[in-house]
Amino acid sequence: MSEHTSGPIKGLPDNAYTELKPGEVYRPLMLPESTPREITPYSVIWGLLMAVLFSAAAAYLGLKIGQVFEAAIPIAIIAVGLSAALKRKGALGENVIIQSIGQNSGLIVAGAIFTIPALYILNLEAHFYQIFLASAFGGILGILFLIPFRKYFVAEMHGKFPFPEATATTEVLVAGEKGGKQALVLVFSGLIGGIYDFIIATFGWWSETFTTRVFGFGEMLADKFKLVFRLNVGAAVMGLGYIVGLKYAAIIVAGSFVSWYLLVPVISYIGAGLTEPFGTGASKLISAMTAEEIFRQYVRHIGIGGIAMAGIIGIIRSSKIIRDAISLGVKEIFEKKDGSNNVIRTQLDLPMRTIVIGIIATAIMLLAFFHFGVLNNLGWAITGLLIVLIISFLFTTVAANAIAIVGTNPVSGMTLMTLILSSIILTSVGLKGQQGMIAALIIGGVVCTALSMAGGFITDLKIGYWLGSTPKKQEQWKFLGVLVSALTVGFVIMVLNETYGFVGEGALVAPQANAMAAVIQPLMDQQPAPWTLYIVGAILAATLTMIKVPALAFALGMYIPLELNTPLLIGGLIAHYVSTRSKNEKLNNARKERGTLIASGFIAGGALMGVVSAFLRYLGYNWVDVEWAESHSAELLGLVMFAVICFYMIWDSLRGKTEE
Repeated sequence: MSEHTSGPIKGLPDNAYTELKPGEVYRPLMLPESTPREITPYSVIWGLLMAVLFSAAAAYLGLKIGQVFEAAIPIAIIAVGLSAALKRKGALGENVIIQSIGQNSGLIVAGAIFTIPALYILNLEAHFYQIFLASAFGGILGILFLIPFRKYFVAEMHGKFPFPEATATTEVLVAGEKGGKQALVLVFSGLIGGIYDFIIATFGWWSETFTTRVFGFGEMLADKFKLVFRLNVGAAVMGLGYIVGLKYAAIIVAGSFVSWYLLVPVISYIGAGLTEPFGTGASKLISAMTAEEIFRQYVRHIGIGGIAMAGIIGIIRSSKIIRDAISLGVKEIFEKKDGSNNVIRTQLDLPMRTIVIGIIATAIMLLAFFHFGVLNNLGWAITGLLIVLIISFLFTTVAANAIAIVGTNPVSGMTLMTLILSSIILTSVGLKGQQGMIAALIIGGVVCTALSMAGGFITDLKIGYWLGSTPKKQEQWKFLGVLVSALTVGFVIMVLNETYGFVGEGALVAPQANAMAAVIQPLMDQQPAPWTLYIVGAILAATLTMIKVPALAFALGMYIPLELNTPLLIGGLIAHYVSTRSKNEKLNNARKERGTLIASGFIAGGALMGVVSAFLRYLGYNWVDVEWAESHSAELLGLVMFAVICFYMIWDSLRGKTEE
């Protein structure tokens, strides 16, 4: 018998999104002393079905249009719809498991399609078992490395990180279970945000990105000084900013402004007198580059260096947590237990002994895979294994931190750094040429999937923490979802390569894999990497840490394109505005909570309709008039529509009342 509380669900507790006061305890919807339905044939079968369907969909769309959608929100919506259609009462615990297993799809896909297609692009041989095992081992390592940090990220840091994607998914699950006014607010805002973003993506009635080039002076600033302002006018991205909040949104956008309004103009000014391309992989003169090209060619590498250094600093700061986890593992393995078990259900993880044994077993199988399936050389296989284990472990907390702060995992940047480091290490031990490229890309694929999984899994565990799921059950069944998703992705990538290919006319775009291929080839020929730019980013991150500015959030802002950061600030400003209009604190909280529901609806609607729109484009239904959509008039109309949806969010959020 499923039991959430002693009565009907009223929504998340008041302290769900705030820091706990000394002695205060968070009580989730499904109380620790209750026994909710979680692992059932219904939840497992639907979760695995979602993993297969969304793995295939995400792989198709990611390789076709270059974007991997987050599967958690659409799967949560489907799970809620299924339980409502089947009139399944008390299905909250089961819906969390469906989302948890199904969410593996987008995470495994992101790891695979960023690297594996590069093998085909470089005319290298890739076998199904290599794609499957690289994805599976990466996903398993991501889970195992993250579990020891679960308590820190989801419980000890309660209220300190915004967890935007987890918030939106949780609100969907709660509203579906609760029904009533909350569900209506979420559904209505989901329809508005979904239709708004669907119109942009499918019909192009207004431009998705506004830039200051629409004005004469803006065009002059962009051409002469490389100064340009860019704003994504999507409802989902602005909703994300609302949940992120003003503090982190401001830090992220500050990083973006440093990139676009300091570094881009400075590089343009310094490079104006150069008579030949400068820097690794550059094919154009700096003077001939746009601001966007300078950002991609030079400035983004500084952001990658900053992310890497922020990760190292995070590891140093987390050293006590890491030591505690290791010492706990040693105790559980070597000390006898007294047989007592006083851990409450909502704090129950897989035993540390199981995790340590799992890591050792995975490492042995990974070594065998590298030796017999990739390299046929034990020394090189051991080198590859050490690269995977060390980098995956070090960057696990970076991925989790990034998702907790902004909901975006900079996995492509971290994978690029992994490829560069791997290539340098592998060439130094004598592994070069085609075999070196295959090894580096498969190593990169394992690391990329591990980091993608770690970032996504912390979202999953935070959802479970807010709702009162059993962490151990989420952790156990995550492994099955990884295997099913990895099998699906391996099959889909091979079919797509046979059907469309990744090179030549009519081929799939695969932008991330093409970027990895472009990087790996010169590295294996021992051409220089942009180390100066990485070092500049690392020094900047260290300096920010010294003055107590969150370096990871700032570096993420430097790395993520400007147009995706600016709406975060606007969403953060709206959150600040609606929560400070009254002198009545309870009224302010009610308004902010209603705004969180609306923002969650925007994110959920945008995510779901984005999948529908992308499928329509894949099937050949494209109603966008490109000439109009890229015109200045469409950009201005986009700005007007963005203002309309922002004012709607403010108006509707201010309708929040204390009795709700």
